[in-house]
Amino acid sequence: MPPNSYVSTQTHDSYDVVIIGGAMMGAATAWFLTEQKDFNGRILVIDRDPTYEKCSTGHTNSCIRQQFSSALNVRISQFGADFIQNLREYMGGDDRVPQLKIQNYGYMYLADTEAGADVLRASHAVQIAEGAETRLLTPDQIAAEYPFYALDDIVLGSINTKDEGYWDYMAVFDWWRRSARERGVEFLAGEVVAINHAKGRVESVTLASGSTIACGQLVNASGPRAALTAAMAGIEIPVEPRKRYTWTFSASQPLDRELPLTVDPSGVHVRQDGADTYMAGAHSDIDPAVDPDDFQMDRDIWMDHVWPAIATRIPQFEAIKVLHEWAGHYAMNTFDHNAITGPHPELTNFLFINGFSGHGLQQSPAMGRGTAEWLTYGEYRSLDLSPFHFDRIAAGKPYVETAII
Repeated sequence: MPPNSYVSTQTHDSYDVVIIGGAMMGAATAWFLTEQKDFNGRILVIDRDPTYEKCSTGHTNSCIRQQFSSALNVRISQFGADFIQNLREYMGGDDRVPQLKIQNYGYMYLADTEAGADVLRASHAVQIAEGAETRLLTPDQIAAEYPFYALDDIVLGSINTKDEGYWDYMAVFDWWRRSARERGVEFLAGEVVAINHAKGRVESVTLASGSTIACGQLVNASGPRAALTAAMAGIEIPVEPRKRYTWTFSASQPLDRELPLTVDPSGVHVRQDGADTYMAGAHSDIDPAVDPDDFQMDRDIWMDHVWPAIATRIPQFEAIKVLHEWAGHYAMNTFDHNAITGPHPELTNFLFINGFSGHGLQQSPAMGRGTAEWLTYGEYRSLDLSPFHFDRIAAGKPYVETAII
């Protein structure tokens, strides 16, 4: 859906659901709302940047995995994998919708200490219990399957090559927006500057244009800007924009097989990108919160940290050429690295779909579906996402996810 599919003026003065943020989470929520047979209200999606130039979705590396430390996150990604690979069926059999597959090169987590290996073992037990096909590999077993790694320091590896790897997020994103719009959802280009509330309920939002739009329920789907949006309603949430850097490169000696998304103990990750190209990602050691409009690259990180790390782990990557580079943002939940979903306990028609800490794209099908169910029924009808509700933050009870890249 091109930017001109956004309108500059909404059709109505009041909507049953207003969604602030039209990127992956906002689009997922809007589309899944149109799937709820008991919802027949008006939906408005408002985005300050209809080009998506300054959002996490526009800078994603577009991968999916089941290797999480919590069972709920495993289930969420399993639904995501099913949705991606059966997109046309989920879209009602529409012949215009492409048939998608996940490029299953898998994720390879590497541990260089016994403590790190114990973390992989504990997560492996959770994943296996949920039906994932994760395998723990000794260094010798890794070398037999992937002989290009240098493994002298490695204690244990963990890999799953079923429903783990790259997927075409843009096709899903495009069809959520296109289908939602065809079903009557409005996408408005505008910036919310105030959230007006009284007596425990959001009543309306005010735009920079001066327009005020009434709403029955409001969804905060504003990615790295989530805390700014929540603050307009007098709510604090522990979500910060954290900068993440990505490079694509070619190698003078390409590998003879696909490279899993390798999570190195150094903190660098690297994976297959094209047939003979690769992608690496990292962040700075300090990793501060940044301005949500800050996308400036730090080129020293590549020379000082990323290239040395990947060349050490994969000696064939000693001679490589950077093709592209960019910076994006994680919407980092600094409380426990998990999503914040569901309603605010006091402002009860204000809903969160925030703080995904780098795994939001792959979780968007389940999170959009769950948020739509809550908006319609006040409860979940598929996966129970209540462990992610805001009230755990107010109570100081984290629901921790350790598998954060």
